[in-house]
Parts: sequence; C-alpha cells; structure tokens
Amino acid sequence: MATKVCLITGGGRGIGEAVAREMHARGHALALMSPSESCERLAAELGGVAVRGVAQSADDLRAVVDLAMATYGRIDAVLNHTGHPPKGDLLAITDENWDLAHDMIIKSVVRMARLVTPVMERQGGGSIVNVTTYAAFEPSPWFPASCVYRAGVSSFTKLYADRYGPQNIRMNCLAPGFTDSLDVAKYGELAALKRVARVEEQAKAAAFLLTDESSYVTGQTLRVDGGLTRHV
Repeated sequence: MATKVCLITGGGRGIGEAVAREMHARGHALALMSPSESCERLAAELGGVAVRGVAQSADDLRAVVDLAMATYGRIDAVLNHTGHPPKGDLLAITDENWDLAHDMIIKSVVRMARLVTPVMERQGGGSIVNVTTYAAFEPSPWFPASCVYRAGVSSFTKLYADRYGPQNIRMNCLAPGFTDSLDVAKYGELAALKRVARVEEQAKAAAFLLTDESSYVTGQTLRVDGGLTRHV
C-alpha cells in the first residue's frame, strides 16, 4: 500500500508543527508550507518536502499542492492552518484588514478544496481539517475578524461534507482553545481544566480527524478547548 501523504499549511511552527510531527509518527509523508524557513527545516528533519508561502495566496497554495503531487503522487490528508488576521476594535478594523482576513481564512479553505478534491476523488477518499477557534461559536471582542470568518469556515465545512461525502471525502474543523504555542498561559484559568492546551494535545485531536480513526465523522467542529466554551 502506498504511503499516505499529509499536506499542512502553516506547518512550520506551533500547532502546524505539532500536527506534522504527529502525522509523521503515524507513518504519513509530509508536504509543508509556512511563511518562513521553519517549514523547510521541519521537512528536512522529518523527511518531507516544503515550500514557503502564505495561505492567502492562491499561487502559494497551488505550489504546495503541486509539490506534494510531484513528490508523492497523492494527497490523503490536508490541514488548513493559518495565522491570525489583524485585531482591533470591531468598527476600527479597516476594509483592507477585513479583506485580508477573508482571504486568509475563508478563501484559503475554498481554494485548497478546489485543488485537492479532484485528487481525493481519484484516490477514492481523503480528509480535510480546517483549524478554526473556540470563539467561532462564542465570538470574542479580542479578535473579531477571526471569529467572523472562522464561523464561516464551519458553515462551508458542513456544505462541503454534504457535497463530497458520497465520494468518501470528509471535511471537519478543529477549534482549539488557548494553546501553549502562544503566550496565553494567563488565560488557562478560563478553561474547566484550569490550564492551556499543549500543542501535542491539539495535534492528537487533529490527527484523529485527519485519519481513518474518524472515518464516520464529517461536517463537524471539534472543540478542543479544555471546557472553555459554555454552550451545549
């Protein structure tokens, strides 16, 4: 059986790096993208391939997909992981920064789906996971643009899951709470577990969704927030 391949954007540091390490440990070959050389260093360490790029660039997304196909000839799992768009008071965010958030968060997911869906259809299936945020459903004034567009990603995810489920292609969202990839330790008390998450914990949840361990899960948003959110 051919080695399965996992493609990760934002795959140089933080949660993206942790997912790369987890998927490598599970036997997946890796194709990574990030804005800096961190993805190249990680790919070299883990025996994968990498290209620098940003999620809001259609050309960069195509480049990492093309690299994965040229190297491995298949793509089985995709993690869409982006940085944070500019923050600010709700009405103080400029049109340009709303547009940037739209390109980073929504259009990157749509564009990646256009690129990899035909590949996964030919293979007979695949899994796509979009990293969003715990605040997609309990919006926070701390990062309004992220909340607005990541909630939209969950809606797109459900639409995509319905459309491509018959082709055995699954799409889900991972919604992290405060995680130690950022300087957020002071917010740990907000969670029921009274601590922030470790990146390794987010990676294991992502790997569950990316692999056949979750073969009957699609169109869902998995909150990995330590009990931070309140709605049921």
